[in-house]
Amino acid sequence: MRRLGGSICGSFVARRARGLRRLLVGGAAGCLLLALGAAPANAAIEDFSGPAYQILAPGEEGNFPPDAFSTNQGVLYNKLTHLEGHINQKDLESDYVSEKLHEPHQAGDTEEFTSRPGLEIWRDSSDIPHIFGATRGDVMYGSGWVAAQDRGLLLRLGLGPAYAAALSIPGINAFELLLTGRSFTPSPQAIAYVNEQKKVLLEAGPEGEQVLEDLEEWAEGVNGYEQTLPEVERLPTVTATDAIAGFAFIGSIFGNGGGEEVANSNFLARLEAKFGASEGLKIFRDLREVNDPEAPTTASKPFPYDQVPSGPTPGAVVVEPGSLSPAATRAVAATKASRRKASNFLLVGAANSKLGHPLAVMGPQLGYFYPEIVMQAQLSGPGVEAEGVIAPISPYVFIGRGRDYAWSLTSADSENTQQFLLKLCNPEHGPVTRESEDYEYEGKCVPMTTFDAGTLGAAPGEPEHEVYFKESVYGPVGGTVMVKGQPYAIATDRADRGREPAGELAFSDLDSERVHSPEEFFEAANQLETTFNMAYIDSKNIAYFSAGRLPVLAPGTDASLPTLGNGEYNWQGFLSLAQHPHEVDPASEVLTNWNTKPAPEWGAASDNYSYGPIQRVQLYTGFKKHMTEAKDVGVMNHGATQDLRAVKDWPVIEQVLAGGPAPSKLAEEAAGLITTWVGEGASLYGKNRPNNPGAAVMDAVWTPIGEAVLGPVLGELMPEFESIAEPDNPPNSGGSSFDNGWYGYVYKDLRSELGLPVAEPYSRHYCGNGSLEACRASLWAAIQKAAEQLEASQGSDPSAWRAPEVRIDFPPIPEFSYTMSWTNRSTFQQVIEFTGHEE
Repeated sequence: MRRLGGSICGSFVARRARGLRRLLVGGAAGCLLLALGAAPANAAIEDFSGPAYQILAPGEEGNFPPDAFSTNQGVLYNKLTHLEGHINQKDLESDYVSEKLHEPHQAGDTEEFTSRPGLEIWRDSSDIPHIFGATRGDVMYGSGWVAAQDRGLLLRLGLGPAYAAALSIPGINAFELLLTGRSFTPSPQAIAYVNEQKKVLLEAGPEGEQVLEDLEEWAEGVNGYEQTLPEVERLPTVTATDAIAGFAFIGSIFGNGGGEEVANSNFLARLEAKFGASEGLKIFRDLREVNDPEAPTTASKPFPYDQVPSGPTPGAVVVEPGSLSPAATRAVAATKASRRKASNFLLVGAANSKLGHPLAVMGPQLGYFYPEIVMQAQLSGPGVEAEGVIAPISPYVFIGRGRDYAWSLTSADSENTQQFLLKLCNPEHGPVTRESEDYEYEGKCVPMTTFDAGTLGAAPGEPEHEVYFKESVYGPVGGTVMVKGQPYAIATDRADRGREPAGELAFSDLDSERVHSPEEFFEAANQLETTFNMAYIDSKNIAYFSAGRLPVLAPGTDASLPTLGNGEYNWQGFLSLAQHPHEVDPASEVLTNWNTKPAPEWGAASDNYSYGPIQRVQLYTGFKKHMTEAKDVGVMNHGATQDLRAVKDWPVIEQVLAGGPAPSKLAEEAAGLITTWVGEGASLYGKNRPNNPGAAVMDAVWTPIGEAVLGPVLGELMPEFESIAEPDNPPNSGGSSFDNGWYGYVYKDLRSELGLPVAEPYSRHYCGNGSLEACRASLWAAIQKAAEQLEASQGSDPSAWRAPEVRIDFPPIPEFSYTMSWTNRSTFQQVIEFTGHEE
């Protein structure tokens, strides 16, 4: 990954200092505030929570040069990691910061200068801004002011690429543009396209009009802060239209699913070429795991959606293998690279709580960056009361708490994006070619339109250039593919494209205290059109809702494969609130999600190969009676420091190995090291990692074991399958780990090999091609080879083998140097229990 250069950072040095940051009330500062018109004191804020905590790594500060608040929370975050599952109340008090609602003039807080009468901004001892307004508009203006002050660098880098995300430009990864500092300047057509989406809010009535007004006030706040800076350092004037594009940006990273049907179809075509149509399809169904009955789910009740079709599928298309055009290949790669699936929640019901009130530990795994891509704040004013994290492109707290409830999000990856194949025709210009721009739709040849998107800035080896793309009735066109000797264009339809601001209605409701029960929470959450799992807690209830504008597919189609785009198989509407997975106070008294399958019979999106019998949420164990906040955090932190491969897969691998002797003493000793490590808890922190040799062996052997299991059947197709579904997602792959991987394949197939009960077993045995003896030999061979490699690189004493230490660093700014111990934990996290509720 390329990192941002110092030239960008230099223009943001001391943004706060030049904006008259943190003036203490009293003396000359007090006179200045009085002259501007000080905000009237707010009424007392009633906070119904007990102890409430939050943490954001590395800290609230996000400018240059870094200051004490750039890493202060990272230090606390790192302290908790070392405790693993052993957490007590004192640890919460020392390793988190407060998420209690503040009031103005609170002891220890400092006030900042603002240019708006009716607005006060107070910073607490952790630098978190608490924004108080005499009117709602004052609060939203203050949110924009703080966004510019604390995340001005991100705004400068991200507002242009946000338009690329809103447009869904084929082949462009908008998030990568931000991380590398590459500019994108939207065209007038692009700006007009996003601006037109304001009508979505106006059509929503008074609440939508309020959201639009909030966005406009937020933009004015950004511009108001920028006016305090020297002209050379100011952002270009920001508008509500920019905010709409920015909201699309967040959704494009964390809130979309599907859109990889052509890649799946290409793989299926190769399977059918090797095994025949019937057997190839069976293997494809095995690996897709659309509806594995053993997959962990958050809701207990079935919610059927996007199942494997039971009848003929004339609207599903199998492409010619290897026929994707270069443009199509680039578009697939950009879509895959832009997606991040992260975040978790652990909700405990009242019956299992020591105090008789529900508990929550929850937050988003956004990755680790400096500046962090969200910021903390409290919004307080008439009809507004919320604290948590704000994406600095929107005025709202999107994950956090109100006075008597709290909520959080995890990426759901449900199928809100689908690829359609358009048969090309060119009756006026000679024979059909891949360059044809007319396509068959409803019996006619329809021309594609051209969208002038904007200008993409220069990058190493690539000059600045204009960006255009073709559009169809199904959305942007990203390359071609061949079907039965004919060229087809690939169009990608995203259900919320062109409707970006609709989701802001959900956060407006949550911030505006319009939610007083799980049922009202469901109504608010159902307005979010990107695909997220949403958690809710108050003093009596825990609840869950899986959101998104999710299309109902036409009969005769297959959610795993591209759909024929001739008008006959268009979407048949969208799921109703009742059809979305949701639950209140389950009998288990626990709701957990770590990008887990939402509910039984909920089909995996076309880009999701992880809804098998092993999923990282299974690391959350130890829920008991008399739970406390500290015990709930302990469950989270224990799972955040464990190796899923060792905890869930190794025991069944060991059972297979136990049926026969090891090929050598070296292989036997290597396997024994993992067994010993698993017996100690398979911790990935401290003395167990990197110093435990079992971790070193597991790192070396996991992918070879996965290949030994699937390889006998897939053979030469293994590399292609690995490009679709990676074998492993280990700690050294980033902050969020053990999500996508072959953990379920290894577990399920080996259990079948052993004759253990398996719900809906695969169509065949994969490891050893059905021979347990051959399977065992292949596993031992993988261990032998890994052990020999470790011996060659680290010496002949296995007890001295070491796994590399994994650290979390904070890209993309090279001038910022800070690292933490690795942990599989939310970037922002809140810990909360409500002891009362407004009647």
